[in-house]
Amino acid sequence: MKLLIQGNNIEVTEAIRNYVEEKLENAVKHFQQITSKVDVHLSVAHNSRVSDRTKAEVTVHANGKVIRAQEHSGDLYASIDLVADKIARQLRKYKEKNLHKKTHDSPKTAETVTPEPVSENLVRDRAPELPEDVVRVKYFAMPPMSIEEAQEQLQLVDHDFYVFCNEETNEINVIYQRNHGGYGVIQPRKGNGHTHGVLHDKVHEADQNGNSAPAKPEEELSECPPAEV
Repeated sequence: MKLLIQGNNIEVTEAIRNYVEEKLENAVKHFQQITSKVDVHLSVAHNSRVSDRTKAEVTVHANGKVIRAQEHSGDLYASIDLVADKIARQLRKYKEKNLHKKTHDSPKTAETVTPEPVSENLVRDRAPELPEDVVRVKYFAMPPMSIEEAQEQLQLVDHDFYVFCNEETNEINVIYQRNHGGYGVIQPRKGNGHTHGVLHDKVHEADQNGNSAPAKPEEELSECPPAEV
């Protein structure tokens, strides 16, 4: 397993590196046969008034899938502990789900992972911060996949949204968690006003049959959460 550790506004000392290695090795020790690389990003906010200044992000590459988790706290080592536990749970869910698929030859269905209850106020007394001038740019592979596969991937990346290449249209789509439950998909519209894809066909089919149709694009966009860069 390849482990990469990076720091932002913090020096990754030997003590920190050893602690990360110990925690992450314990977190993925039962999943090393499916894990090829683990990326760890540690950061500290500039604003000293922010209570949860330290953030630990972990990205695991497993069998071509990307499994991601992040945690904030007031102490770097506590953030590392929290994110190590979280990534271990994510890996366990992924392995159990795929093991179930192998042992039960059943049709592919969408499965929703029930989120764990939040036990405390996540905002606390943190002061709002404006984004810095430097924009963080991320590059990643985007193999074509179905909407069902994108939904599964969304459950693994610890985000409210997921950008993917729709295998049906070969276009970039965004799947996200709706505020009122369920999932929404944002698809590009051509210059002539036409939209292609299964979702578009279902909307028009429902309209023609007089049935209730999914929300209109502008209604969906109003519910879309702000993207985290």
